[in-house]
Amino acid sequence: MSKKRTFSIQKHFRQHFTGYVTSTLLLLFVVVYFWQGIFITINAGEAGVLYRRFGGGTVVDRVYPEGFHIISPFDIMTVYKVRLQTVAHRMEVLSSKGLKIALSLSIRYRPERQVLGVLHQEVGPDYLNRIILPEVEAKIRAILGQYEAEEIYTSKRGVVQEVVNESLAQVSQRFVVVDNVMITNIELPEKIREAIESKLEEQQLAAAYEFRLIREEKEAERKRIEAGGIKTYNSIVDLSLNDKLLQWKGVEATLALSKSPNSKVIIIGSGKDGLPVILDTNK
Repeated sequence: MSKKRTFSIQKHFRQHFTGYVTSTLLLLFVVVYFWQGIFITINAGEAGVLYRRFGGGTVVDRVYPEGFHIISPFDIMTVYKVRLQTVAHRMEVLSSKGLKIALSLSIRYRPERQVLGVLHQEVGPDYLNRIILPEVEAKIRAILGQYEAEEIYTSKRGVVQEVVNESLAQVSQRFVVVDNVMITNIELPEKIREAIESKLEEQQLAAAYEFRLIREEKEAERKRIEAGGIKTYNSIVDLSLNDKLLQWKGVEATLALSKSPNSKVIIIGSGKDGLPVILDTNK
């Protein structure tokens, strides 16, 4: 490069030095100021929805996955948690007779990943308060409103399952998935609760008393059957025994003892058919 050309470049640089510095500083300022809006990191268990300010608005046909993304400073990336989340919620319902019942709920939910763009466009990030909680509350009120307070308090497992099924079917049509709705606690007015518990205690005592009666009846029936068997056995034995059989058994016993090396005394019974009585003299 000639000295003349080099001098020309240096002269041009000195003349526009201020402009270059200003432009560089302005560029750095823009990058720093819009850093969080340009360089987007989507963490594990998250997904992003892009809003293009000058490009048609919300992008509903693409969900941005985990990782690092660079977007225009005029666009907005909204990051959603797509893992299962749990929220505790408290509400009040009325029983079929108008009694106020307080419920503690545990709701497990997540957004539907495939339609995350539509969810963002139609509802927004506050979908928990705008979709899930109102729908779950409406279903719980509609179902529990058909029961009396005692039925809800004593058989809440079956009621909860019914509530869960209804809530899942209804809410899952609104771009979110409700994995589980569980009633963790049911609170009744103190007097009503004590009355129900007293009634349940009486029912348990009555059931225990009835169980004892049934057990005693079965035991009595067993003894009657046992006595009948013994009676039948004795009748059979009485019919099978006669004088000739007893005399023959006595003869067999005498013959067996006569073969023993031990000394013994045999006493013949009195009467025509008296049986022998054997005594061992070694004792």
